[in-house]
This record gives sequence, structure tokens and C-alpha cells, in this order.
Amino acid sequence: MFPILSFSLAQLPTRVLTFPPLIVAPQPTTQETLPPQESVPPQEFIEPQEIRALPGKLDDVPVFNSNSPEVVLTEGILLSTFPSQGMRVPSAHLNYAFNGRFDIFAHHISRASNSSQTRSLFQGIVLYNPNDRPVQVDISQAATYLTRPDALFIELPPYVEDPVGTVFAGPGSRVVSDILRGRRQGNLPTVMVIPPKQAQMLMNLPIPAGTVTPTSNGRSTLMRLSSNAPVYVATLAMFAPLNSNRTERVPTIGEWLNLLVNAGVAGPRDIPPTPLNSKSTNVTYGRVAGVSKGSEWRTTITDDRKDYLGIPNSGRAFSYGLSTLEQGTFATGQIQSAPMLVRYPDTAYLANGNYATHYILTLPLRNTTRQTQRISLSIETPIKQDRSRNEVVFLNPPDPRIFFRGTVRLRYLDDRSVSQTRFIHLVQRRGQKGEPLLNLTLPPGVTRSIEIDFLYPPDATPPQLLTVRTLSNSR
Repeated sequence: MFPILSFSLAQLPTRVLTFPPLIVAPQPTTQETLPPQESVPPQEFIEPQEIRALPGKLDDVPVFNSNSPEVVLTEGILLSTFPSQGMRVPSAHLNYAFNGRFDIFAHHISRASNSSQTRSLFQGIVLYNPNDRPVQVDISQAATYLTRPDALFIELPPYVEDPVGTVFAGPGSRVVSDILRGRRQGNLPTVMVIPPKQAQMLMNLPIPAGTVTPTSNGRSTLMRLSSNAPVYVATLAMFAPLNSNRTERVPTIGEWLNLLVNAGVAGPRDIPPTPLNSKSTNVTYGRVAGVSKGSEWRTTITDDRKDYLGIPNSGRAFSYGLSTLEQGTFATGQIQSAPMLVRYPDTAYLANGNYATHYILTLPLRNTTRQTQRISLSIETPIKQDRSRNEVVFLNPPDPRIFFRGTVRLRYLDDRSVSQTRFIHLVQRRGQKGEPLLNLTLPPGVTRSIEIDFLYPPDATPPQLLTVRTLSNSR
């Protein structure tokens, strides 16, 4: 188990740290460089298809959501919900206490401009108990991975059955796969008991930049937690302190808390977001740094005033939006992006993309016709649009850029009435029509329930569609 260290804020030194000026840089991408591909001009093709708003809504669980700056070049505060009183840079602290169930999501990248600038960047997560009695924090699930060597961005097929969880590309893909399967990493604590007025390190791990091209590395982290009293949380970035012989060492909790009290926000800052409800067609959504509201979207999808979902007519399909966002609702008007409870003013107004949000969707499909029908279920990544809810635009061939890369779980009764649980890793590019996740035969009047769930993966780009299709060759 990772050692738990305690420290009192009253013991902090008052020395002020100084940092290089913050530089506004273009918003980076988390995708690794893809191998060269033959240039084929994509052609749009439109399929008539009803698009529906997804029933249900996000729950109220707060999420400590640390994703800006994505690329960290100067050390400092990534996100702090500590009170601002007594802090050298009050604006770097959002004064939000977590009490009860909450999540921690963080995704950041260390990058060196050349092989000589490879000093490890450490990421620390600090929890503080402001109360007069001990606080217990239970960590029910936790996973954290680096791009290198844990989860390289490798080329994968669009559709891979993955029953044991060995298929992933990128740390975000691997983290959400672990959490979906109920796994946890043994180097992270299962419980913390924080004494009154004390701070403890929840995580203190490096993001080594590496010595080969590309000289960058990322770390994705996701944890499910619960506290029995209010606690404050901060995630921080610090270059590895050096020993007298110039070797790197792990930062101490005292060094972390000195940084917390005396530093400003880490940099360079990402591009600020476009204001909400802007009429501009060139929208910058921005990256998230704050507390978002909503860890899970659980719903049963049915027809109005029914307990089932009637399948489409033969040869037709309908879809439900997934992770829809402003100017990308497929004309349903539904923005699923989690609202921000508190945020830094130069970061996203909403948690667009809903990274690490758990979608749990149940579809009680019924064949309301007089003939046996064959249906399919798929996830698709059409072109983002907001002009029509009756058409879906795909590209042939799809754009080379990957827009979805993660694992989904299916639970259902197959055509032999045998219970099935399947894990499927998907890779989809912009404009890609999805392969069927399953095909089922439904006799007349039969209802069969399908549950599909996934955590929306970091490194993905919304929106997607969940599509139910009745095959035209049904008998």
C-alpha cells in the first residue's frame, strides 16, 4: 500500500516560491501521432435516422475534475478546492469541501522539448481534514496509469472482444476499463484516516517525460471515494527534487504543502472557452479544472408511458445521443455535459465530454410486430451537427482522427436464453459508422432487456450515438 503521510498546515514555512510566467499556448491534443495514411478525400453520406434525447439525467455526485492544463510545463497548483484564506494566491483555491460520495478524475501530460529536459514531473493529490475530529475516507475503486510504459497509444481494430481486460490504448482507456470491471490498483490506499487539522497524501507519483521521441508522457487517474465528514482536495505538479548527487527523489509532504500554500496555478494555461450560448460556429469548449456535478447517468429507455422500447420498423433505425454538448446535440437540444459547481475562470464552463462519467443504459426491447425480427445495437461516431434530428452524417472513409477509444460492457439474454456478459473495446474515428455490438432475434410480442454501460473514456471526442436497428432481412 502507498504510504500515508500526515502534516499540519500550521507547520508550513512562509517562504514564497517563484515560477516562470504563464504562457498561453494552443490547446494540445492527447492523441499520439498516427502513422502516415494514404490520403483519400472523405465523402459525406447521410442516413435517414431518428435521433432522440437520452432519458434520465446525471446524478448529484461531485467530481474533482482536473484536466487543465493538460500539458504541464511549469509546476504549481493543478486544482485546489482548499479555502483561500492564508494562501499566497487566493484565486488558485476554490473553497469547496467534499462530504460523502465523490470522485477524483485527473489527466495531465508532462512534456520535454528535447531529450535533455526530462526531469520527472510529480503529481501529488492532497486531502485535508478541517474538522476537530478524525475523518475517514474510503477509496472503493482507484486506478492510475501512465502512457509509457503502462498504456501506449497503439493501433487497434475498431472492434475487439476483451473478456479479461488486456485490450487498451492510452492511459484513459485503461483506467476506465479497470473501473468498469470493478478493479483497483494495489499501490493506492483503500482507506485513509486523517487526524484533525491534518493533511495526507493520497497520491505522490511521477509522470516521467522520457528520453525518446516523443518526449512526453501522460497520467490518467480515476478514484471513487466517500468521506464521513468534509475534506478539501488539491492536485499539484512539482518537478522532482534533486539529491546532492543530482539524482531525483520523491517530494515530501512538506514540500507539497509549501507548494500548495505559496504557488499559483500551473501552466501554460489552455485556451479559454467560448462563452456559453455563443452564436459563433468556431467554439472552443476548453478543458476542465473544477468540481463538476454528476458521476453516473443511469436510465431505462422506454417508449412514452410504456415499460418497454418498441423496436424500429424493418430496415429502419433510431438513435440516442451520448455525451451531447453545445452545438452538438443532433438537434435534440439536450446538453449532457455535467455542470460545474466551481471552476477556474479560464477553464470550461461545463464538463464537456463527461470524461469518466458512467453511463448505465437499460433497453427493454420489444418486438411489437407479427413477424420475427432481427435487431442490432451499435455505438457510432457520426459528424457532430445540430441542424437535424432525422439524419446522421458519416464519412467514407472516416477521418483518420480517433474520436472514441474505450471499453463497453453488454449484459443480456442471448437467443438461447443464456445470460451473457461481454466486454468490447471500440476504436472509432470521426464519421465512422459503428459495427453491431450484438444481434438478437426477437419473436413477435417478445421483450428482451439489454444493458449497455461504459465510462466515457478520456481522449475521446463527443458526441456519439447509441443506435437500435431492425435488419431488413428479418423473417
